[in-house]
Amino acid sequence: MAFKKRDLEKRRDFSKKPKKGVYLLPNTITLCGMFAGFFAILSAINGNYLNAAWAIILANVFDGLDGWIARLTNTSTRFGIELDSLSDLVAFGVAPSVMIYKWALVPFGRLGWAAAFLFVACGALRLARFNIQTGATGSKAFKGMPIPGAATVVASIVIYYYEFWTGLPEKSPFFLVITILLALLMVSTLKYHGLKEIDFREKKPFWVLIVFVIVLFIIFIHPSSAIFFFAMAYLSWGIIENIFLFIKRIRSKQSGQQTSPEDPQGSSPGKGLQEQKEGKDENR
Repeated sequence: MAFKKRDLEKRRDFSKKPKKGVYLLPNTITLCGMFAGFFAILSAINGNYLNAAWAIILANVFDGLDGWIARLTNTSTRFGIELDSLSDLVAFGVAPSVMIYKWALVPFGRLGWAAAFLFVACGALRLARFNIQTGATGSKAFKGMPIPGAATVVASIVIYYYEFWTGLPEKSPFFLVITILLALLMVSTLKYHGLKEIDFREKKPFWVLIVFVIVLFIIFIHPSSAIFFFAMAYLSWGIIENIFLFIKRIRSKQSGQQTSPEDPQGSSPGKGLQEQKEGKDENR
């Protein structure tokens, strides 16, 4: 009987041990995104900047799919999170920085490659900060511009340029400023929204489906201009929204200072004493 009890305890302990392994579907999609980023780097080195830009857009699609599938199938693991971060650094950090440097920042010399490195460094810091904040309770909005969004803005500029012009662009401060601006936005504390705020398992109003169809229609009609427009709208909307929130926060602080807890109506002590004296005089 003692041997049987020991055998049963060993079997129970063995069943409690977690099974080692990885989920193939979300991690394979993550590796597809990494491959698209690697292809973008090779294309940029070889001078095929348009192919590099479209590869970054494709990596963005894979990046959205792997997270969505992992949440939908409940296959999100720590291994998948770390692999996704490494894939994002390749596809949305190194790839766009190499592309924008080879395409438009070479004429700036040291300042050009410094700006390109700043983009990679800030992207890595953005991913590291996001990883340590994963699982924390609070708002689902992003703290700082997401690195896929910053990479999409860079790629959309290249795609939109080749829709109307050919060859390399002339030396312009715009490309230097936009690269530095995107790098700083990634490590900022500005609030940016993402698709993870939308729960696709819940019912939505009918107009949400209509908006989705309209967006697809615009993209199919003119993909290059549509991607550029949506990327710039995302960049501008984040800045405008945060400016509005900042002004609203300042106004709330000013109104809080003007209204004290003891005197909600904002009346001064002298005024209160004067009103009491006037009331006494009237009673006399």
